[in-house]
Amino acid sequence: MMFQPLSNIITANDRIKQYLHLTPIVRSETLDEMLGHNIFFKVESLQKTGAFKVRGVLNHLLELKEQGMLPKSTVAYSTGNHGIGLAWAAKMLNTHTRIYLPKNTSQIKQQAAKYYGAEVIYTNTRQEAEDSAKNDIKKGFYYLHPSDSDSTIAGAGTMCYEAIKQLGFSPDAIFASCGGGGLLSGSYLAKELVSPNSLLIGTEPLSANDAFLSIQQGSLYKFSESPDTVADGLRTLGVSQRTFNHLQKIDKFYLGDEYSIYYWTAWLFHLLKVACEPSCALNMVGVTEWLKTQTTPKKVLVLISGGNIDPVLYRELWKEDYLISPPNLMFK
Repeated sequence: MMFQPLSNIITANDRIKQYLHLTPIVRSETLDEMLGHNIFFKVESLQKTGAFKVRGVLNHLLELKEQGMLPKSTVAYSTGNHGIGLAWAAKMLNTHTRIYLPKNTSQIKQQAAKYYGAEVIYTNTRQEAEDSAKNDIKKGFYYLHPSDSDSTIAGAGTMCYEAIKQLGFSPDAIFASCGGGGLLSGSYLAKELVSPNSLLIGTEPLSANDAFLSIQQGSLYKFSESPDTVADGLRTLGVSQRTFNHLQKIDKFYLGDEYSIYYWTAWLFHLLKVACEPSCALNMVGVTEWLKTQTTPKKVLVLISGGNIDPVLYRELWKEDYLISPPNLMFK
């Protein structure tokens, strides 16, 4: 499978930017002092629909519209943010969409998809959601996968492309988390285009490490059941061959345990004062582990890919006092 041209990132950015927010880059002087490095956060939680997924969906649908092939009905499965993004884009383009959500999808994500007018159908498992969505192709629906599409990957990559342009320099390393691999794949294309010397480093929950295992064994690994992790956006059963081809080219991969994900979700909310899903707070596990191996000050870009956090999780966060132990780099 050939990689798509890097210029597709620029095309996607030009196509979608008029419809979306230019989300900010933020920093915490306190965190920089704690870690001894400069950390820059691209805050996509302030995007329309609250997550980066809308970028890929919108690029995909607008490309179809340019070709005179915009479908009357689309269908997808999702753990939340892909469905919300599709619901919003479909409403804007005046098309019908059906979204299959596993019953364990967070309430806030369920409600958002319904708010934008999607037809939401609940399933018992993620696999059932995926199978049901694919079955609707026979009924005339256009199936829009969360990440297994060059158009969707290019759209996702505009987040990293935009961030590097905003920084005005090449960061030493860029961190993005991995669910289906669309964001990491798009970020790889983006950084190869505008910042090829930057390292691209992926993160994944220890209990949902299908991409890590796939890279390790050199072939696709897939879970039979949805992994149990607080990082609900990363509960994928496995990555696609398309995204796997990109993931094999990233520079490093770190895994985070559940305590560390809770810890960084609490700390980033405290330090940045912006919503940050556990799925992207996880990146700080990778950031701190990588920085432990560095001997000179580094400039790091972290992609905060979403902020649709269920209020139940907020209550869970403060049951334990994660803020009692400040972040630091303990060298071995």
